[in-house]
Amino acid sequence: MKSYFVIMIAAMFLALSACEQKQQTNTEKVMDRVDDALDRRSNEEIRDAAEDISDELKDAAKEIEEKTKAATQ
Repeated sequence: MKSYFVIMIAAMFLALSACEQKQQTNTEKVMDRVDDALDRRSNEEIRDAAEDISDELKDAAKEIEEKTKAATQ
């Protein structure tokens, strides 16, 4: 069940990352980071959830890599 959940999140992440976004200027990037630090970005809860999912996917990828290395040795 856990692997099914990870696969579904990975598929969702890939689908969402394919969406085209406009390029941010350096000023917009700085302001977004400041707003993030002060928790005043628009849709803060959704953005935080997306960041948490991204972190979980990175952790899962590392775990898969480690288990794959261990299995091949």
